[in-house]
Amino acid sequence: MGDRQGHLSHFLVEDRAVDKEFRRPGRGNQKIRPVENRLGHGNSRLTEIRSAFTDFDEVREDQLTESELHALGTIITLEGDDPAFPLRVDSLQQFTGHRDPNQKQPKWLLLSVLPADPAAGTPERATVWVNDDYRRHFIQLFEDYLSKESRTGKPQNNELVANIAHIRATVLTDLWQSDGTPPRGTKIWWEIWLSPKVDGPDLLQRFADSWGLTVSQRRLRLIDRDVMWVEATWSQLEILPFTAVPIAEIRRPEFVDSIEDLTSNEQIEFVEDLAERLVPADNSQPAICHLDTGVARDHILLRNSLAPQDLHTVLGMSGYDHDGHGTKMAGLALLGDAVDRHLLGSNTITLRHRLESVRIIPTEREKPHHPRAYGDVTAQAVSIPEISMARRRVFCMPVSTTTDSQENPGQPTLWSATVDALAVGANVVSDRDELRLLAPPDNDSARLLVVSAGNVSDQYDTDHLKVSDTSAIQDPGQAWNALTVGAYTNLEATPTDPAYTGWSALAQGGDLSPHSRTSLLFGNKPWPIKPDIVLEGGNVLHDGASMFEPSHPALSLRTTGHANDQSLASANATSAATAQAARLAALVMAIYPEYWPETVRALLTHAAEWTPAMRREIDQAHRKGLKAQQLLLRRYGWGVPTEESVLYSSNRSVTLVVQDEFVPFEGKDFKVPSFRLHDLPWPREVLQNLGSTPVSLRVTLSYFIEPTASRRGWRQRYKYASHGLRFELQDPLESQSQFIQRVNYEARSEESDGRPGTGQVSWLVGANQRLSGSLHQDLWETSGAELADTGKIAIYPVGGWWKNTKNSARSNRPVRYALIVSLRTAATNVDLYTPVANTLQLPIEIPIY
Repeated sequence: MGDRQGHLSHFLVEDRAVDKEFRRPGRGNQKIRPVENRLGHGNSRLTEIRSAFTDFDEVREDQLTESELHALGTIITLEGDDPAFPLRVDSLQQFTGHRDPNQKQPKWLLLSVLPADPAAGTPERATVWVNDDYRRHFIQLFEDYLSKESRTGKPQNNELVANIAHIRATVLTDLWQSDGTPPRGTKIWWEIWLSPKVDGPDLLQRFADSWGLTVSQRRLRLIDRDVMWVEATWSQLEILPFTAVPIAEIRRPEFVDSIEDLTSNEQIEFVEDLAERLVPADNSQPAICHLDTGVARDHILLRNSLAPQDLHTVLGMSGYDHDGHGTKMAGLALLGDAVDRHLLGSNTITLRHRLESVRIIPTEREKPHHPRAYGDVTAQAVSIPEISMARRRVFCMPVSTTTDSQENPGQPTLWSATVDALAVGANVVSDRDELRLLAPPDNDSARLLVVSAGNVSDQYDTDHLKVSDTSAIQDPGQAWNALTVGAYTNLEATPTDPAYTGWSALAQGGDLSPHSRTSLLFGNKPWPIKPDIVLEGGNVLHDGASMFEPSHPALSLRTTGHANDQSLASANATSAATAQAARLAALVMAIYPEYWPETVRALLTHAAEWTPAMRREIDQAHRKGLKAQQLLLRRYGWGVPTEESVLYSSNRSVTLVVQDEFVPFEGKDFKVPSFRLHDLPWPREVLQNLGSTPVSLRVTLSYFIEPTASRRGWRQRYKYASHGLRFELQDPLESQSQFIQRVNYEARSEESDGRPGTGQVSWLVGANQRLSGSLHQDLWETSGAELADTGKIAIYPVGGWWKNTKNSARSNRPVRYALIVSLRTAATNVDLYTPVANTLQLPIEIPIY
């Protein structure tokens, strides 16, 4: 298996899209206009072309004072007559015959072709640049028409000359390629298309400097064109065709920063092509169930992955999306952040998961939900698809709200407690301010719910991190058992539109998205550390003063729209990040069907990594004396997971997955009978041979708690969660008996409200910091030799409301957990994978004394 590599990348769709305009369709056998008077027709064209060259020379000499801007060729315009007889444009491009391609010089070049418009009465028009050194050769084409004949008896060059009705010197209007007429008298931005000469952009800049014009710093490089933008009046640019600037076309600015900037017809071509290349997953595969505004399932990119019977609603009769949010999220959940890449690609895309939808958001005409009903609505929405179809699924809920949790950030609410209950496999309804259990937790009914951290709305500031840090995660993102997703961004390129000159992206690449909330306001209370992970959520544009643009397509993600069944749209913020996370979870379920929901949640968090930008923020926090670990985790979670890191191990990065269960409390007195000791298949010999070479060990423990039904206990430690689990790693050189003794001490200490963490391992987060919630993770960066001398991990329980309330129904009840451990090294020619595979072992139970 190859070494793990990241799959995140940026794509520029502008070049491919606009370049299609230069691919003129083949004409087959060209129709030639019959010419009754060959002599008269040929002489008229000769006279016109000589006059065009003369007129051009006069303007060039009279109006151009700077010799370096003198044109080395002449632009002329050829007009047709009848649209039935198009111009022979393939004859209007010719180079010298040097064998070395680098030595070839253009004799004449076709710059542009404007099709005939019978309705407007305008003929087909071609503009051609003729090299001054080859004027004589170009004129010869028309002289040969008059004096020479082909073997068939036709005039030579008949296909070219016969269909030309007029020839004249080119003026700027002839190069106009946009609809309508160019606006005159107003200083505006113009889009200048240049032939690809090395000095072309410099010549345009020199021209602009001479005339006191402004040129945008942005430049678009195409295969056969350079595109630049100039601010001027039309009259100031009319001299351009007579200069050395290799102008080919002039257009009304249409700044192409994403595929959404193309025309509707151009977008449809891309969408239809992609739809033909999608291979949907069959009905037995996992599904992402969207709890949102519904989905417009008639979209051609979605319809084969979302069956009509999988489109549900808890409101009215229709699950169709009239808002657009749910359809955007469905596109991201199905195709991820690679929609642009897929649209531009040509390969077949085999999908591994399906879509479902339950509309839970009312339309404008429907009565809004009461905040107390959010939990009931969610419980109802979860049950509908489960009754309809038995399949593995992940629930994606990219919606959130501000409730009373904002007064006490991190504290559970009816909604977040309902999410926790649904995740652990319990069915509940709300009863005023409390939950009412319909059934106790059932491990086989456990669910994975992926929820958004919530967005910073209309509060943008240049210090976007400060705004995010003082904006607490919204309800139900504080749920213990949910996978809560925040947003970061790698999108920082400003748009090409000169209207955005001087604007910049708020967040640097790799940092927290300005849209995302954090859990810094949760403080040191026992509430979970959120978000768990972050994924791409887009950036915000800033003009350097007081204006912000939060939703520009260039700094957002492409996805499916609801305007019609082929439309594209943009999505951003934590909703978009949540949909992408749900997709990763569904892929895990498809590839590893034996994994529990607890395991899938753990794997996504385990595979996440902090970007260099995030690491820099933590270094600054250290220097300022802040609690770096809290800042790191409560702002960024565990970072960014990639599809590759979530799904695969490699020779130098091996991930071990353990799924286990045990009874934490026995009898009427809720005695803690034992803890679990995992003797992991350590590649000791390989690690020892690495010596002082750096190796990292990452441990993740994931389990679901049952929330207490009574809100009275939600403010107190051990009152909300049914139980807690902890992990400890055997210290290097610590014997098994010493390790067991230490774990016993750790368990007793925490039960007595003591502080854990007597081990010698230098964890990044530390035992005191990682206790919150029901997902615990830590990282140890050490050497191969030191890591070789450990290899055992203990899992032990601590009390919750099950033990403290002495509820007999919860004694002798098994709990389960997922333990994920990975070893990673950057050393080359190292195989950690094979020895681990050869020595896999099962855990044993060790009594607690």
